[in-house]
Amino acid sequence: MATQTSDLLAAAAPRTVDVVRGIADDQLDLPTPCRDYLVRDLLNHLFEVVVNFQELAVKRPVEWSAKPDHLADGWRDRFGAETDRLVAAWSDPSTLEGVSPGMGMPQTVVGGMALLDLTVHGWDLAVATGQPYRPAPEAVAELHGLVEQLAPTARKMG
Repeated sequence: MATQTSDLLAAAAPRTVDVVRGIADDQLDLPTPCRDYLVRDLLNHLFEVVVNFQELAVKRPVEWSAKPDHLADGWRDRFGAETDRLVAAWSDPSTLEGVSPGMGMPQTVVGGMALLDLTVHGWDLAVATGQPYRPAPEAVAELHGLVEQLAPTARKMG
């Protein structure tokens, strides 16, 4: 079974996975468009998003303060596998019901946030490492509305 969220994640994921697989070890210390993030920092953040949003899909709270280094041997393949798990985690229609106990937002918004990070940071990493990146058009269309919805909260948070 699939949901709109899992379909959108499935469209966006391969594009970002391709960028991640194309990052060479000697590019890990390059700056990114995300101020204060080197490529390695942004990769670790995106890994954390992909793993934690699997838990958020099944309405389990996550620990954001732990900052493990995900870039050990085989990290490119592990990122691909974790991204596949992320898509699968959001494929059950019940993942979109109710409010996330970990985030305090509607589950539909939480799923959209996973899509947002996967898409935007895929672009960030591509720009930082000189790779092409074209986001999934259907993801961009969905994210436009999500960003408008999240903008007031983001402004309050600074």
